[in-house]
Amino acid sequence: MCGIFAYLNYLNPKTRREVLDLLVNGLKRLEYRGYDSAGVAVDSSDGNDMVLIRRSGKVKVLEDAILEEFTVADDEPAREVHVGIAHTRWATHGEPSERNSHPQRSDDCHGFVVVHNGIMTNYKEVKTFLLKRKYTFESDTDTEIIAKLVHHLWTQHPYYSFREIVEQAIQQMEGAFALAFKSKYFPGECVATRRGSPLLVGIKTKTRLATDHIPILYGKDADGPQLTEHRPHGSSRDVPMMPRTESTSEFMPLEDKEVEYFFASDASAVIEHTNRVIYLEDDDVAAVKDGALSIHRLRKCMDDPHAREITTLKMEIQEIMKGNYKYFMQKEIFEQPESVVNTMRGRVNFESKTVTLGGIKDYIPEIKRCRRLMLIGCGTSYHSAVATRQLLEELTELPVMVELASDFLDRNTPIFRDDVCFFISQSGETADTLMALRYCKIRGALIVGITNTVGSSICRESHCGVHINAGPEIGVASTKAYTSQFISLVMFALVMSEDRLSLQERRREIISGLASLASHIRRVLELDERVRELASDLYQQKSLLIMARGYNFATCLEGALKVKELTYMHSEGIMAGELKHGPLALVDDQMPVLMIVMRDPVYDKCMNALLQVQARQGRPIIICEEGDDKTMGYASRVLEIPRTVDCLQGILTVIPMQLLSYHIADMLNYNVDCPRNLAKSVTVE
Repeated sequence: MCGIFAYLNYLNPKTRREVLDLLVNGLKRLEYRGYDSAGVAVDSSDGNDMVLIRRSGKVKVLEDAILEEFTVADDEPAREVHVGIAHTRWATHGEPSERNSHPQRSDDCHGFVVVHNGIMTNYKEVKTFLLKRKYTFESDTDTEIIAKLVHHLWTQHPYYSFREIVEQAIQQMEGAFALAFKSKYFPGECVATRRGSPLLVGIKTKTRLATDHIPILYGKDADGPQLTEHRPHGSSRDVPMMPRTESTSEFMPLEDKEVEYFFASDASAVIEHTNRVIYLEDDDVAAVKDGALSIHRLRKCMDDPHAREITTLKMEIQEIMKGNYKYFMQKEIFEQPESVVNTMRGRVNFESKTVTLGGIKDYIPEIKRCRRLMLIGCGTSYHSAVATRQLLEELTELPVMVELASDFLDRNTPIFRDDVCFFISQSGETADTLMALRYCKIRGALIVGITNTVGSSICRESHCGVHINAGPEIGVASTKAYTSQFISLVMFALVMSEDRLSLQERRREIISGLASLASHIRRVLELDERVRELASDLYQQKSLLIMARGYNFATCLEGALKVKELTYMHSEGIMAGELKHGPLALVDDQMPVLMIVMRDPVYDKCMNALLQVQARQGRPIIICEEGDDKTMGYASRVLEIPRTVDCLQGILTVIPMQLLSYHIADMLNYNVDCPRNLAKSVTVE
């Protein structure tokens, strides 16, 4: 949710027009995260003030406003040093509007401006404190409080550096946040920090850095200060301050050299400029002054490294471009033959029938001794856990629990030291999943992360894990990440059963199925035009029921979720075995019913449900295996898919559901990549 993009050039001349183009383009790369307003802040023409441009609506509205504002600015001279910050906002405090958009400012003079992802949970207490100091507020956001708090601390301590003032401010803040600051009192400087919300720094230079590590500077061990209504004894200050940083020298990797810095919520916003990034950790404070980057921490923890590593991204700019496709989601659906191969590449040896997961290899003996496996996720990630639970139980012979992260926390679920907890998240930043991870980690469980984002919070905080290698996923509705998560968990089950003689035949069958999976997916994608014809019959309907059981029940849940996300149509995934316990009352000749009936161990039970639907004048649409004439005889419409091993069939059956939801949304002229009210990376509860 939300997106931060900030840019600083040092000894690399840029006009304001060029800086604004960079900022707007960065925001466009972050649009998939979900937002309702956008804004930018840059220096004024004389350099003594700032210009804030904010608009409710899409980035295109902001871009048009910038063109209107800066029509006469094209002949402005280039500046050797300039800082610009930009933001896409997803409303949490205050309705979507221009005055609630970011950047938020500290005062009418634009002393300090800030962009903010996340939620400040103690904003009411801090606002009360600031109101008593005669501050007035012009928005309904918690972000404005941050800007004014920084301004207040600056007035109390004008001799502190920009970075030190921000350090003092975040000591007063509770909640999750990523922040980027700009100030007219500290020209040419930018300060960024995070706690619980992702933020990275991209570095672009003409010459290679002398080192791939940025040392971390620490403050003295001290508890952070608390806001108080009483002045400390013998002091005129009304906010007690923590001790200043011990270090008197900052790391200067690029002193007097040309450099550009990019601060962003996501690597997709910086990859077209540089592939060299630093992922900030919680409570890191990154400051750029005189072209030098320094990273500070408020206090040192026992397991802290001595430096932050500069990571080289393997992402390519082509991966975040739509190419010839109309929407990113359409592109990502059709990328699945390649993405599933990438997930298995270097891990599954089809000749020797072996599977190796390097990220968890050292922990396999410990996992085999565990009490139970717990699979925890939200939305699509939760469905990938449901899809593989049956196979995991079969091959590991361990109890497997599947949990929604939000419900898991609400129940204060008992966790034991010999539990193994899998946390599944495409972004690796999902707030509910991350909090559940920390809950389990404190209680001593082994934490395994299943993510698609290197450097994400779940990736860093897990003991071990599997990177699904699906490639960047821009569309809000997850498609290729689901199938890659599915395969990652299947591979884990295969690793766990490699020494079970009684399961060797089953393992070989599954590995053979994985070998032919990409070609099977291509054959399913050939149904695109037939799915589009089906969508033309359904797009004006108000509801859709999707039924199956066994390995394909997860497809019902995931298919129904996709229909809801993209088409805003009511859709329900129903376990076919539960039909007689209530859902059958919905079936009549007007209700669209889609049923998945495969030749697997529950085929006869699915046929029983199919006959019940038909007996109530239902006209079921059926997804079945190619050449299954018996099943097709009961259908009003049929989609035939290739046969594969039963536990992998869910990968093939979900793709028609992805295509169906895409085509219905497209026919309704909805924004397929950015459904209303939704965000790609859900970083708040």
